[in-house]
Amino acid sequence: MSGRNSKMAAARKDGPWHIKWTHRALKDLDSLDHQVARRILRKLEGAAAEPARFFSRLAGSDDHKLRIGDFRLLALLSHDTATILVERVDHRSRIYERRG
Repeated sequence: MSGRNSKMAAARKDGPWHIKWTHRALKDLDSLDHQVARRILRKLEGAAAEPARFFSRLAGSDDHKLRIGDFRLLALLSHDTATILVERVDHRSRIYERRG
């Protein structure tokens, strides 16, 4: 996925929730296969309409995860501002060890 497509994704808003991306999350997304990245974006866009239904809270953390096949997206959900801040995107075997 090109940097230009990632910047478009950073500005995208779906449903009542805004989606924002950290620089690290955009780099993660850019490093993935184009089809995988598109699948992640589609899932996130759908989840933005009703985050409580699609995101699960991580134990002992304020972070939430979104499952997309073998990949995970870690985000902070702000109910006050209706914002999903995507922090990381990676394969499930690496995502939790790479937090921070």
